[in-house]
Amino acid sequence: MILLGIETSCDETSAAVVENGRTVLSNVISSSKALFAALAGVIPEEAARKQVECMIPVIGQALKEAKVERSDIEAIAVTRGPGLLGSLLVGTVTGRTLAELWHVPCVGVHHSIGHLTSTWLVPPGGFAEEIRFPILTLSASGGHTDLWLREGHNRNRLLGRSRDDAAGEAFDKGAHLLSLPYPGGPSISKAAEGGDVQAYAFPHPLSGEKSLDFSFSGLKTSLKYLLRDHPEARDDLSGVCASYQNAITRHLLDGIASALDRHHVLEVHIVGGVSANTHLRERAAELCSRHGVILRTPLTLAYCTDNAAMIAAAGYFLIQEHPEEAQKPFATEASLALS
Repeated sequence: MILLGIETSCDETSAAVVENGRTVLSNVISSSKALFAALAGVIPEEAARKQVECMIPVIGQALKEAKVERSDIEAIAVTRGPGLLGSLLVGTVTGRTLAELWHVPCVGVHHSIGHLTSTWLVPPGGFAEEIRFPILTLSASGGHTDLWLREGHNRNRLLGRSRDDAAGEAFDKGAHLLSLPYPGGPSISKAAEGGDVQAYAFPHPLSGEKSLDFSFSGLKTSLKYLLRDHPEARDDLSGVCASYQNAITRHLLDGIASALDRHHVLEVHIVGGVSANTHLRERAAELCSRHGVILRTPLTLAYCTDNAAMIAAAGYFLIQEHPEEAQKPFATEASLALS
């Protein structure tokens, strides 16, 4: 089954063609991040305007790269929420219109389920390994940090989430304080190379609690005060970045470790933009090795960030498992709970 995926939840305009929920025939992403870099954030109205301009060309490019015709598309999967409402509407209106014209179903996909499915994506010619449930999945990006227990593609239980800033947001705000470019994750990771992870002490959020929640606002505040009270720390940028990055990573891995002590799983997955972080991947590999579980992250960096391939894959599994629900009319919602 060949699906066209559409993702426009934030500042990316993405279209992808995916076969049988795993094989990515194309995955085209047009991002306006550079436009908002100077502001260290996204302007919602401007993001939506750019997506209106890019949507049809991006879809055309996705079909071309996949070497498929419109008649080959058997369903369209589109992000229905959560996200920026104007941006979401660009995608869902386009998806519904094309579905009507092409006489195929239009499936609304929750953005978080898309990220949870990103570890199933395989580049053209890649080998699709068997992935076994139950799975513990950490989904961490600039907009959310969630820890999920997954017993199936559409059977998910939220174990914990951030009470304030998301992990990616902590990287972005930290980079802004350090006068590093947006987005903050890659900037801090690069600046941290060769730095001492124990050069500076950062707090250990929620260390006295049994909760599997996260909290990152205190780390950002601690960095702010470090730079205010010890301006000479700016001369040791690699040490500051390495220590700050390690503190974020430690907090995420503590959540995973606590969940592994409480729940039996066969695999641990880390998805979302933060999953591209090399330090996090290395430390997570050590943790999973000690617990005897398989660690998976998206196979390419393009599958870590917001992309339409993951939406197409999630749409495919929804059709396979709940065909009636998949074809029901859906609303576009900026704030969308995961039922």
